[in-house]
Amino acid sequence: MSDDAAPTAPAKTANPERTATSPTPPAWPIGLDALGYGGDYNPEQWPDEVRVEDIALMQEAGVTIVSLAIFSWARIEPREKEYDWEWLDVTMDRLHAAGIRVDLATATASPPPWLTTKHPEILPVLADGTVLHPGGRQQYRISSPIFRDYATRMTRLIAERYATHPALAMWHIDNEIGCHVPHEYSDDAAHAFRRWLERTYGTIEALNDAWGTAFWSQRYDSFEEILPPRSAPTFPNPTQQLDFRRYSSDELLSYYQDLREVLAEVTPDVPCTTNFMVMASSGPMDYNVWAPEMDIVSNDHYVIASDPHPERELAFSADSVRTMADGAPWILMEHSTSAVNWQGYNRTRTSAESLRNSLSHLAHGADALLFFQWRQSRAGAEKYHSSMYPHAGTDSDVWRTTVRLGQILKDVAEVRGSRVQARAAVLYDYPSTWAARLDSHPTDGIDPRTEAIRWHHALNRRGIATDVVDTHDDLARYDLLVIPELYLVTDEAAERIAAAAEAGTTVLITYFSGIVDEHDHVRLGGYPGAFRDLLGVRTEEFWTLQPGERVTLDDGTTATIWSENVRAAEGTQVVRSFAGGVLDGVPALTRRAVGVGAGEAWYLATRPEDEGLQRIADALIAASGVAPVVPDLPDGVEVTRRTAADGRSWLFVLNHTAEDVTLAASGLDLVSGARADGELAVAAGAVAIVREA
Repeated sequence: MSDDAAPTAPAKTANPERTATSPTPPAWPIGLDALGYGGDYNPEQWPDEVRVEDIALMQEAGVTIVSLAIFSWARIEPREKEYDWEWLDVTMDRLHAAGIRVDLATATASPPPWLTTKHPEILPVLADGTVLHPGGRQQYRISSPIFRDYATRMTRLIAERYATHPALAMWHIDNEIGCHVPHEYSDDAAHAFRRWLERTYGTIEALNDAWGTAFWSQRYDSFEEILPPRSAPTFPNPTQQLDFRRYSSDELLSYYQDLREVLAEVTPDVPCTTNFMVMASSGPMDYNVWAPEMDIVSNDHYVIASDPHPERELAFSADSVRTMADGAPWILMEHSTSAVNWQGYNRTRTSAESLRNSLSHLAHGADALLFFQWRQSRAGAEKYHSSMYPHAGTDSDVWRTTVRLGQILKDVAEVRGSRVQARAAVLYDYPSTWAARLDSHPTDGIDPRTEAIRWHHALNRRGIATDVVDTHDDLARYDLLVIPELYLVTDEAAERIAAAAEAGTTVLITYFSGIVDEHDHVRLGGYPGAFRDLLGVRTEEFWTLQPGERVTLDDGTTATIWSENVRAAEGTQVVRSFAGGVLDGVPALTRRAVGVGAGEAWYLATRPEDEGLQRIADALIAASGVAPVVPDLPDGVEVTRRTAADGRSWLFVLNHTAEDVTLAASGLDLVSGARADGELAVAAGAVAIVREA
C-alpha cells in the first residue's frame, strides 16, 4: 500500500494499436475486433481463487470485454491518499493475458465513507431538505466543488496508472450519472443554478419575462434571490421547474465533461463513454444533448416485469440509442440475464426470452452486449440481481444461456459495423416531455413517452424500420414522421417540422402538441399553437376525458384521455370525425397537402386505442410510401435489417410469440445453420439472423 499522491504506473507493454499522437479517440473500444460480450466485473467482492476461476469461465463463455472498477473507490483508496492498486493491477494483467478487453471506470460512482465523513457537505439534498446519507451509492451532490475536486483527482490517478496498459480499451466515466439523484436542491445547487440562469438569460429582467413572474407576485430583483424549486406551499412556478430540469441535465453532463477532460489530457487516444439509461424509467437527462459528447454511445436497459409487452419498449429504447449515435454501432453496457432485484415484483425470464432480449439490441444496431454483472453477488443490495454466472453455478439454465449467447455472437460476428437504415421516424423530445409532465395541466393522462412507444410499435408491427428523433435532427430525410404530444416546441423546431412536410415528408402531429413555447408560455390564438397553419386546423377548447371515459369515431374507433373541439380550414380534409356526444361531427383526424411535393400534414385530436391507432398508422404508411423490411409480418414477430457499406445485409427475425411462424426470406440463418429459399421458418420464441442471398 502506497501513500504517494500520484503512484507511478507499473511497467507494462504499451498497446501497439494506440499511439500518443492519435489526433482523436477511436469510435470503438481499442482492440475489440469481435462483437462485444461481457459484463460489469467486480473482483473486489471475491477472494483470489474465485478471481482466477472467473478468467477461465469468461473464456468458456466467449467474453470479449468487461467493465471494471466502477464501484472500487473505497478499495483503491481505503484512506485518503493511501492506495491499494495490487488487486487491480493483477486483474488487468489476467484479463489481458486471456484476451479480454477492459472498459476501465473512473471508480467515482460511489464515494468512500472516509470522504463523506470528512466532507458531509458533499451529501445531496432533496427538494424538502432531506439529506441523503451514505450507505447506498451516488451519495454526492453533483454541484459540489469539493466532490468534483476529489473525483477529478481519482480519475487522474487511475488514468496515469493504466494509460499504457495493453488491456485498456476505453474509459467508463462514473456510472449511470444522475441515476439516483437527477435533481439536487442543496445550497451548492442553488449557486450553480443561479450561474446557469445568468448565462442563459443575461439579465434578471429577461428571466422575469421568461418565468412569467408577474403571476403570484414572484418578481425577482436579482439572481441571488432565486432558489431551486424546493418544496413550496403549492405549485411552484412551471418555468422555474422546467429550467431546473434543464440546468440539472446540463450540470450532470458538465461532471462527465470534467472527468473526460482529465482523461483526454492523460490518454487523448482512448475513447470515453458513460452509460445512458434510455429505458422505461428514464427521463431526467437530455441524452440527445449528451450523445455528441460521447466518443462511443452506450446504454443500460432493463425491461419492466409488469409490462405485458416489454419487447415494444425495448425496441423503442434501442432505436432511440441508435439514433443518438447517428446510426453508428453502440454498446449495450448493462442488461440482465434474468430477474433484477429493484422492481417491486421481479420476474424470472426463460432462456429463450433472455436470448431474444439480448439479440434484439443487436438487431437494432448495438455491436456489444454486456450485462450487470459477471458473477452474481453473495452480499449487498444487488445479490438477487441475476448475472452471467449465477448463484447456482455452471449447472444452471442461466449459465448455459450465457455460453450459448457467447457462441451466437461468435457465429454472427460478420454483422459488426453494419447499420440499420430507416425511412420513418417517431419524434420524442426530452424538454417537451419534462414540460408536459409538470403539474396543473388539463389532465394527468398525458405521457409523451408512452405515446411515442405506441406509435413506434404500430410501425414496427408492420416491419417498418423506425428511428427515434428529436427536434434538432434532420427531419426532412424521412418519408414518414410521427410527432406525438409535442407539448413544448420552439419556433425553430416548428419551422423544421413544417419544412420537412413541405419537402415531401408525411407528418402526423397529435393532440397536445405545439401548445407552448420554450418558456412554457401558451401560444395564443387557438390550439395547436405552433402548428395551426401547417395543419390547417384550429381548436378553441380541449375536452379532456375522465378515467374510463371513451369517445367514438365515425369508423368505430374508440379513444380515451383526450378530445377537442376542432375546426378545419378550407383545403383541409376531414378523414375521421367524432360520432355522438357533444362533439358529434367534429373533426378528429385531418389531412392537408403541403408544399409542391407529396408532403402531407395530418392532425389527430384524440388518443385512439391500440387497434384504431394501428389503422391510422397503416394509412400513414400507405400515404408515405415507406416500405417494410418484410411484408405481411405475422403478429408478434419483429424484423430489422442491418446493411454493410459493401451492400451485404442481414435480416433479424425475433419471434415474440408462442407459435412457430414463417415469413418471406432467403439466405443462411447464422443462428440455426438452416438455409431459407424464399420462406423462413422461425420457432416459437426463437431468433433468426439471416445472411441474405
